[in-house]
Amino acid sequence: MAKLYFKYGAMGSSKSAQALITQFNYEELGMTVWLIKPSVDDRDGADIVKSRVGLERRSEVIFPTDDIRERYEAAGSFDVVIADEAQFFTPEQIDGLRDMVDELNLPVLCFGLRTDFLTHMFPGSQRLMELADSITEIKTVCECGSKATVNARIGPDGRIVTAGEQVFLGGNDSYVAMCHRCWRRKIKEQESALRRGRKE
Repeated sequence: MAKLYFKYGAMGSSKSAQALITQFNYEELGMTVWLIKPSVDDRDGADIVKSRVGLERRSEVIFPTDDIRERYEAAGSFDVVIADEAQFFTPEQIDGLRDMVDELNLPVLCFGLRTDFLTHMFPGSQRLMELADSITEIKTVCECGSKATVNARIGPDGRIVTAGEQVFLGGNDSYVAMCHRCWRRKIKEQESALRRGRKE
């Protein structure tokens, strides 16, 4: 029986690479894959899924106004759906993916972030956490050696950003995966340095 999978991890945990490797494995078995990504993620090209290790493939681009079931049916018939950057899909689109699993017996594998730079869940990720049959963490580590869970946003001045819009596209120059302890400690150090600077 088909399932809805959510495989999540912090920035730099090889989510896109695993999505593309999974696609390759299915295709090697002679199965067809509908690879999709949300339109907001256009860092490497609107229709390109690309990993930090250099793997890349073309994908179908899903816009926030799209009915995902209708887009699937218009694209043709596939054996499996793989979705990259799934946190950016709308909750309604996640519901559509759930329906495709239930009604079409179609496996759907979603890869993405769980939380943003302030540790708040993305709407798409929250819906996946609510609906997925299988939830797996793709682990990565903080520079201290602990498990990284926070996607720390780094500003042009090298400081951790603590306010702003939830969606801000960037790579290694804009985000660093950290454990929660290091993230909090570095923010406190920034705040202390700022207070000292004001007094001087």
